Amino acid sequence: MFRRTFWFTAGAAAGVWATTKVNRKLKKLTPESLAAQAANKAIDAGHRLKEFALDVRDGMAQREAELGEVLGLNERPDPELPAQRRIAAIGDGKQLGNNKQIKYIENTTYTYNRNEDH
Repeated sequence: MFRRTFWFTAGAAAGVWATTKVNRKLKKLTPESLAAQAANKAIDAGHRLKEFALDVRDGMAQREAELGEVLGLNERPDPELPAQRRIAAIGDGKQLGNNKQIKYIENTTYTYNRNEDH
């Protein structure tokens, strides 16, 4: 009698366990659950991509600082050097097609054709 009760209880427990496993698996395969899983994976991928981009940006800044130090770009310019020439955006009103005349601060005129370089 005890053997029958034991096996009946063991069979019932196995049936409940198997039913629970199957129901959980079916719930994971519903369209809503699959969409939620895909959304979570996309969010995780976005976070990993953002962390990668921040690491790359930090590495670029570090390398730029190293190169600036090696090339001497971070040093202050020599005060004895003349000032850098700048282009004034003032023309004398003459424009021929795509040619534009630009005057430097030192009053020299330079004709620039923007299509010439292409």
